[in-house]
Amino acid sequence: MSSIFLPAGRALLAAAFFSSALVAGHAQTVHPTPNGMQVTGNAFTIEVTALRDDILRVREWREDHRPEDASWAVLADRRAARSSVTATPHGFRTKSVEISVDNEMRLTVRDLSGNVLQQQAEAPVYDGSNFRLYMDLDNDEHFFGLGDKPGPLDRRGMSFVDWNTDIGWSESTDPIYKSIPFFYSWRAGRVLGVLFDNTWRASFDFGKDREHEYSFGSVNGPIDYYLMYGPSPAQVTEDYAWLTGNTPMPPKWTLGYQQSRFSYVPESNVLDIAKHLRDDKFPVDGIDLDIDYQQNHRPFTVDRQKFPSFEQMIQQLKDENIHVVAITDLHIASLPNAGYKPYDEGEAQNRFIKMPNGKDFVGWVWPGNTVFPDYSAADTRAWWGTLYTEFAKEGIAGFWNDMNEPSVFNTPNKTIPDEALENIRGDQDFGFKDRVTNHLEIHNILGMLQTEGTYEGLKTLRPNERPFVLTRASYAGGQRYAATWTGDNSSTWNHLRLTTPTLENLGLSGFAMAGADVGGFLGSPQMDLLTKWFEVGAFQTIDRDHTVDTSKPQEPWVGGGTHEAIRRRYVETRYELMPYLYTTVKTMSQTGLPVVRPLFLDFPNDAADHHPIDLDAPGQFMFGADLLVAPPRFPEETDDYPVIFPKGIWYDYWTGARIEKLNDATNPVTITPTLEVLPVYARGGSIIPEQPLTQSTVEKPNGPLTLRVYPDAEKACAGTVYDDDGISYDFEHGASLRMEAKCTATPDGLTVSIGAHQGSYPAWWREVQLEVYGFPNRPKAQSAGQDLEVRQAPTRSAWQITIPDDGKGAEIHIVTSGS
Repeated sequence: MSSIFLPAGRALLAAAFFSSALVAGHAQTVHPTPNGMQVTGNAFTIEVTALRDDILRVREWREDHRPEDASWAVLADRRAARSSVTATPHGFRTKSVEISVDNEMRLTVRDLSGNVLQQQAEAPVYDGSNFRLYMDLDNDEHFFGLGDKPGPLDRRGMSFVDWNTDIGWSESTDPIYKSIPFFYSWRAGRVLGVLFDNTWRASFDFGKDREHEYSFGSVNGPIDYYLMYGPSPAQVTEDYAWLTGNTPMPPKWTLGYQQSRFSYVPESNVLDIAKHLRDDKFPVDGIDLDIDYQQNHRPFTVDRQKFPSFEQMIQQLKDENIHVVAITDLHIASLPNAGYKPYDEGEAQNRFIKMPNGKDFVGWVWPGNTVFPDYSAADTRAWWGTLYTEFAKEGIAGFWNDMNEPSVFNTPNKTIPDEALENIRGDQDFGFKDRVTNHLEIHNILGMLQTEGTYEGLKTLRPNERPFVLTRASYAGGQRYAATWTGDNSSTWNHLRLTTPTLENLGLSGFAMAGADVGGFLGSPQMDLLTKWFEVGAFQTIDRDHTVDTSKPQEPWVGGGTHEAIRRRYVETRYELMPYLYTTVKTMSQTGLPVVRPLFLDFPNDAADHHPIDLDAPGQFMFGADLLVAPPRFPEETDDYPVIFPKGIWYDYWTGARIEKLNDATNPVTITPTLEVLPVYARGGSIIPEQPLTQSTVEKPNGPLTLRVYPDAEKACAGTVYDDDGISYDFEHGASLRMEAKCTATPDGLTVSIGAHQGSYPAWWREVQLEVYGFPNRPKAQSAGQDLEVRQAPTRSAWQITIPDDGKGAEIHIVTSGS
């Protein structure tokens, strides 16, 4: 395997390669184009194209080796997009940025006020097929993204490798499962996104090797990267989603609680787990089946001794509103002459990855001898999708693609050999011509291509049902096909702490549908640790309790009634917040803005010196735009700890108390940690929708829709409720429901306006219950000239007002007592 090129004498190499350009500036030729420029010098070419005013594509190549205009990550119509530019003496400008090149072939990107966003320290440095790009590093520059790399939220001072790897990870482990070569550069509040679109083994160094430079490069492949200017981080997030595709709207049940283990066997054990959850009134929407449901771990089989009534079990769970997610690993058992359909079909159709001698590569994985579909061929991905036919008919709701780094147990590099051959075939939609390549080019995208085959196959088999695919390995753009999780985490307090920055960086990197195994996968958690993990897990986009086969039981009831009651309370809160969560996920599917996100995404300018506010508030995160979750910086600590708030008014979600210590990081709110409380706060200015408790997302809530009204300092607020049937694509044809609500100040109180229902999907509620915060004394309320009853909320400092909702909208006037 080739190593990453980190040359010590890169300046000398660059000087030698570009000597003509360095000595004589006239060797450089600039060709303006309607959408950018092409610069040639010393048999080296730079092409910069404006796809939009705020998005540039940079491609560089030597001599006549212009690379394919192709990408597995960036959508074809986005690559083809063009924006007009204005030529300048040394480059061009758009309505958002200006780009220039000097006589040493170094690019500089500035905003229109002249602030440098990115500046090459020198021309690209080559060593054979290896190359590296070096950029000037600002003194207070910060970096975020790169997917599921363990460690702190800010990547500065660290280095990383992109090479998908199956590993039980620790805080310093790199690489792990995914290669998402996209990062945010933050300079004084101005944010630039960089997508380095190269599938080969790549690396990133954010000031670890050189104090004043950051760099990225690869062992082979093209220099092809995209620059996205915000200036806000949220705009960069949306730009990245525009380039690489949004996360599709998931089935609603995937937002419910899921119970999993490696593995629940036999069939009776699965049913017992489901019964225990339902008997304990512990809300649940899914049970995941790991590889032991299969016959000898062979994908697309069922062990009939362990699961004699598999189809009936699926139906029985479905009748209990519990969805089954079944694992189907990337590989196929090598099993000739045994009637194993996936192998027989694949072998007959020449579907498997070959070695240079023309024979199938055979590795050792869970089934024993194993072959690997060549997912780089479009027709093989389509064939893979057909393998789900029987499972789809049987009603398995979701599928879990694992071991897809790909993992191989018996090779020196623990994956497919570098020299294995794979066929890029039929991939014109991505811009690729048919050709044969080696595994080094395909390795990092194999998992993503598997999930594309799974996702598209399920859409073909069940055309009006949203697929749910869960993957461990992927590449940039993989969010179009699958959700993900953080892989084989450990049952330690430190891994609970690492959950938040890992999920935040995944969300910033496109994978907003993500979670971490509650309780940890490797090991057995202490009971307090499991309980605290349940609390945090309730505020993850995917909430799944999963553990290894050698661990002790890790179900919600383990540890006794006190622990189970606390865990239940948080999962119940998640279900009560389902209207808020589902609405947030709808926004995610349209914009790319993640559910679990750093504070700086919503509050980019809160720090006086424009640094990201999260650096002052490690461990805190936003759950959607309106809820701030504030676990201890070190989850096991018992000492008091500070909570830092962005500017504005905040309310304790549990008590309704208004937060008084605001906007002063030197005097934050101090929290005394307890086992039963995870601090959560609602943003002043928000309206948060909630529903009566249900035991699954399929169950229709019984009672009013609650709107928690949190006025800001000007007594203004706004919120949205979105709903649809939760499973089909009918929402694309108008079968959805959207309702807006807002509050505005009046001289003697405020007015809450509930908008008319939009869309044809019927509301499950017939009444709306306002829960209004910020009034110390009982207010009065009227609607349409009628006095309304105002009640004290049972457990919070708030006032409740219930009105009928006929879908036409209403205004409620709330005035302070005595007015």
